[in-house]
Amino acid sequence: MDIRIDASWKARLEGEFAQPYWERLAAFVKAEYAAGPCCPPGKTIFRAFDLTPFEQVKVVILGQDPYHTPGAAMGLCFSVPDGHPPQPSLQNIFKELSTDVGIERTHTDLSDWAGQGVFLLNSVLTVRAGAAGSHAAKGWEKLTDSAIRHLSAERSNLVFILWGGYAQAKRTLIDPGKHLVLAAPHPSPLSASKGFFGSKPFSQANAYLQAHGQAAIAWGES
Repeated sequence: MDIRIDASWKARLEGEFAQPYWERLAAFVKAEYAAGPCCPPGKTIFRAFDLTPFEQVKVVILGQDPYHTPGAAMGLCFSVPDGHPPQPSLQNIFKELSTDVGIERTHTDLSDWAGQGVFLLNSVLTVRAGAAGSHAAKGWEKLTDSAIRHLSAERSNLVFILWGGYAQAKRTLIDPGKHLVLAAPHPSPLSASKGFFGSKPFSQANAYLQAHGQAAIAWGES
């Protein structure tokens, strides 16, 4: 597997890459991509790590696994390449962005967020096209849990945004005495009306960052 990852992350995760589970995971993913369409494209599997170096992380948004619609996933949770129809969850994220901070965003590619320190991390980094959750419980979770632990332990005053029960189960990896944890229902159409809308994650994140001497995230168009 082509591990394209920023050096700051590679230094912290190299111990994971030396574990037996990683060898099994890499073989599994390689076989899956060889057997048929998988998401995201192979060169973008580690894009979240590559675009947001460890020392630059300010906000963590945690997803579950990539979109399984070919062409939608791009290695950043919830992000969709510009020109590709936005997924329903992203549409609802943009609705909340509008009501929370008054920003009408049209660009579905969230790379500009990543470049400002928003770590857009899926817990599972790959999926078979058309088969949601097909690469779960193969080892990805061990790697991404390690990333979250490193951030919690080595950094201070980060904002962790946990949408939905799956993401909220990761709270045990985060020290709430050092970081702000914002939890809300998932932005999926199935749950967005149950508390995601009105949760104001964008304004809360920026208020916390500014209160701790950091620049706010520009959530609008880059």
